[in-house]
Amino acid sequence: MERWRTIIEPFRIKSVEPIRMTTEPERRRWLEAAGYNLFNLHADDVIVDLLTDSGTGAMSSEQWAGLQRGDESYAGSRSFYRFLEAVRDLFPFRHVIPTHQGRAAEKILFSVVAGAGKAIPNNNHFDTTRANIESTGAEAVDLVIAEGRRASTVHPFKGNVDLDALDAFIRERGPNNVPVVFVTVTNNSGGGQPVSLENLRGVREVCDRYGLPLFLDACRFAENAWFVRQREPGFETTPIPEIVRQMAALADGMTMSAKKDGLANIGGWLAMDDDGVAEQCRNLLILTEGFPTYGGLAGRDLDAIAQGLREVVDEDYLRYRIRSTAYLGEALERAGIPVVQPIGGHAVYIDARALLPHIPPLEYPGQALANALYVEGGIRGVEIGTVMFGRHPDGSETAAAMDLVRLAIPRRTYTQSHVDYVVEVVLGVAERAADLRGYRIVEEPPQLRHFTARFAPLS
Repeated sequence: MERWRTIIEPFRIKSVEPIRMTTEPERRRWLEAAGYNLFNLHADDVIVDLLTDSGTGAMSSEQWAGLQRGDESYAGSRSFYRFLEAVRDLFPFRHVIPTHQGRAAEKILFSVVAGAGKAIPNNNHFDTTRANIESTGAEAVDLVIAEGRRASTVHPFKGNVDLDALDAFIRERGPNNVPVVFVTVTNNSGGGQPVSLENLRGVREVCDRYGLPLFLDACRFAENAWFVRQREPGFETTPIPEIVRQMAALADGMTMSAKKDGLANIGGWLAMDDDGVAEQCRNLLILTEGFPTYGGLAGRDLDAIAQGLREVVDEDYLRYRIRSTAYLGEALERAGIPVVQPIGGHAVYIDARALLPHIPPLEYPGQALANALYVEGGIRGVEIGTVMFGRHPDGSETAAAMDLVRLAIPRRTYTQSHVDYVVEVVLGVAERAADLRGYRIVEEPPQLRHFTARFAPLS
């Protein structure tokens, strides 16, 4: 074992972006003006931005060089074929359809296969996935294992699908009403938790039993592969790209946001083997996104993704990525802050319901905690709980399974001193946790309300 313990970034910094330091009185004013919704803040008013890891990472020198190589031909550009080769090296599906980001891939796929009376199971659907399913009149159903619904429970693969529940669900609804089965790797809504290859094989067997296709929501596929290598017997020496290919071999298709494990600032794709569904999806792509060899992206973006896919499966990068996230989570855990266990790949999830037990779920403890972190130290996280998932298509509202605050770590962006600062801010908020109060919603859209809703504090 190497004796070096400090997590060092496996890169050198070549360019920097200044951060404007702010004061607590300023942040209080800005938060009130934003309707107590952190999405409505100006990014310049945030010190450490952990709202999302989607598209917020730093690109490498080779990716920046790729921007210069970008071929902006409307059809059949060299950039598209470089992108296609990089995708198929890991995910060898017959049809690869670029899109401007992951939710566009979801919109196109579910517009084709979903609809009224249909139901789509997953371990946990994330926000845009659920909304794109429900917008067609279909139902999005979560079937994660029981351990995945308990924040403090330790399990190596808390993102796994409950196979018995999946089988029972398909039999109850009827295979004709289940157009596709999804598995999200890693499982974002459940704390960034991985899915084992053994579980994916089990899902594949259930799908084969009923003649159903299996798709991956593969936004964080490389992080999932790293956890498989670290935690699943038999994969201790398997190269990361090979683990990814084994994941892909169990599926019939995928949706992908390249803003996560594509290491790019924009982009995504939809991939599958079914010729007929692919043709329908391509026709819809042309209508809404662009020609099938650019899909709403500039050629330079396709080149950046192609290079990012090579870099994201590098073991030095993944070791740094997972350990630096764990560094934050373990520091909070040692200080007594309740966090989702074990620590996920791309984010640390604070259990707001456990930290703020005096705030009922329908008064949004996650929103209260996220806002307090911003006021205390200019940190922007995001609520993953009743605000995001509590409202149903019929307008009713119930408490989500968990009320979490996600601190998502942008890739290759912040240093260890930034993370140490985050720990200090969280501990400062925890010291006055009993003084925090909940919120009520004063304005909200019918779908994806967490993006634009406005809140008022409860006295």
